[in-house]
Amino acid sequence: MIETQRLLLKPLTYDQLISYMRADGSLETELNLIPAPRIISPELKEALEETILPNVADPGKNYLFSTLWTIILQADKRMIGDLCFMGEPDAAGEIEIGYGTYEDFRNHGFMAEAVGGIIQWALKEPGIKGIVASTEKANIASYTVLEKNKFVKTGETETLYNWRLQTR
Repeated sequence: MIETQRLLLKPLTYDQLISYMRADGSLETELNLIPAPRIISPELKEALEETILPNVADPGKNYLFSTLWTIILQADKRMIGDLCFMGEPDAAGEIEIGYGTYEDFRNHGFMAEAVGGIIQWALKEPGIKGIVASTEKANIASYTVLEKNKFVKTGETETLYNWRLQTR
């Protein structure tokens, strides 16, 4: 678990991911948290079923780079968002991050703080030389999170900006 000023970042186990997907409050009960509304998009559901769960179940993989990390607001004892890595470091030592804040908790700086916390954790992991991310061009809040954490724009497509943080 990672602790920041206001947040706890908790990597979810396989069984906790199953509870997360049910979105029925069972995960919050297990973690002694107050349920907060959250919607699992079809894209996240597909990622959980096809990539995240199989990778977390694979004993040959470091599950910390495959699972969802839930973001818990300590003062309120609520889950407020999630982050994840898109797998273990590649041959160049890069990892990709993704993240999302639940609607009721946006615009409070929580995700910038959470990304900062996961960066500090990643800096201590052997072999990690860079962190990358992509954001939709229209999602100003998402790329502001990266800018606040010293990511640099490295390119773009028609709909996305690509970002990189050099860690070593």
